Amino acid sequence: MALFRPLQAISLKISLFFCFLSVLADAQIVSPDSLRRADSLFVSGDQIKAARIYEMALVEGHTATDPMLLKLASAYERQNDVPRLLYYLDVYFERHPDDVVLRRMNDIARANNLSGYETDDLNYFYLFYRKYGLYFLLFLLIPAGYVFTVLVLKLIRKQSVPVRQKWVVFIYLLLLLIFTNLPEGVQSGITSHDRVLLRTDPSAAAPVIDVIGRGHKVNILGTKDIYLRILWHNNLYFIRRDNVWII
Repeated sequence: MALFRPLQAISLKISLFFCFLSVLADAQIVSPDSLRRADSLFVSGDQIKAARIYEMALVEGHTATDPMLLKLASAYERQNDVPRLLYYLDVYFERHPDDVVLRRMNDIARANNLSGYETDDLNYFYLFYRKYGLYFLLFLLIPAGYVFTVLVLKLIRKQSVPVRQKWVVFIYLLLLLIFTNLPEGVQSGITSHDRVLLRTDPSAAAPVIDVIGRGHKVNILGTKDIYLRILWHNNLYFIRRDNVWII
């Protein structure tokens, strides 16, 4: 037995050495040189290998650049992987809201019978908010700041302020707060599995109301343990978090 212990120790060291080499090899995949190699592969037409390197870089924590997102979308379009194509287009749209991208996603979704990408009033409101929300907010803050300053001056001078004016200012500021935070509090996601179960409650024992496929877009309103609370066709359901690519 004493003879086998040194051999076991040597075997363990060899195994650890090869594990260390494999970790180094994986680390090289997401190096800047590898990303440049992925760019070269994409230009030369080998988009599948390029997409594999890009996605491995994202898994390792690299921030996706705008060109990288568009290249990934193009690569999956060539592979006819519609859900991933829509995912990367949607991530790009979150950064750069644009009517052309919105319509492009809607056309792709309609051609593949996917829901959640409709160019309806809600999506156009979100597009407007993303593009011009800051300017509209500043415009709304000007009268709010003026009225608030007048009220403060009246309080300093010990002048009476009608209760009605106080309520008007309070309601105005409350609506302003809702306008500022509501769109930011809503996330979107794309279903990533072929069978995604919609449940009435965040539990595996809850009844399954519907089953949807891969590639549908859902609005995420909250979380509960391993479940996401989503809005689907104007109804609230729960789905597992690992069944969704969160945008």
